[in-house]
Amino acid sequence: MIPGKLVLIIGPSGVGKSVILKTLRKKHPELHFPRSATTRARRRNEGADLYNFVTESEFDALQEANTLLEWAVVHGGARYGTLAEEIIPPIEQGTVVVREVDVQGFDSIRNHKYFRGENAPYVLQSIFILPESEEQLIRHITHRAPMAEAELKHRIASMKKELAYAEECDVQIVNREGALKETIAQVERVLVSSF
Repeated sequence: MIPGKLVLIIGPSGVGKSVILKTLRKKHPELHFPRSATTRARRRNEGADLYNFVTESEFDALQEANTLLEWAVVHGGARYGTLAEEIIPPIEQGTVVVREVDVQGFDSIRNHKYFRGENAPYVLQSIFILPESEEQLIRHITHRAPMAEAELKHRIASMKKELAYAEECDVQIVNREGALKETIAQVERVLVSSF
């Protein structure tokens, strides 16, 4: 049996992480995809499969109790966090846990006592999804929704900052245009490998 581990999927906006994760969810029910705790309002027809919706005071309590592996303020002030209870028990049961995080979340989790150092109790792997080129990424971002020049410049600056993290991850996978199946197959190989 493959021992349980946490696999973080990282990459800039527009690189295809959401599609990869959606496919993995459908193909691999044996994997665990933890929910995020969030203070944002539940959207219409939204279930509790992706998010654990909490109030601001409940989120404060989670922070004070040190039950979050990482957290951040995102999109208009809502807080999002990774709950240890959504990650550690499945790992201890021998399950591979797959989590998408931004570079800030990656830094927090890899430096957490659960995963840092030779004597860390749990295994962490990281996969960085790369675009073929920066131009490809810009096309994807602008195709999704029109945006002002200032917003585009901000997005490009963020993208360059995020791409700098690729070498810090265990594995880098290029999501080539029209080759999504191949990209997913490469991710799957990492998920079943032992470290």
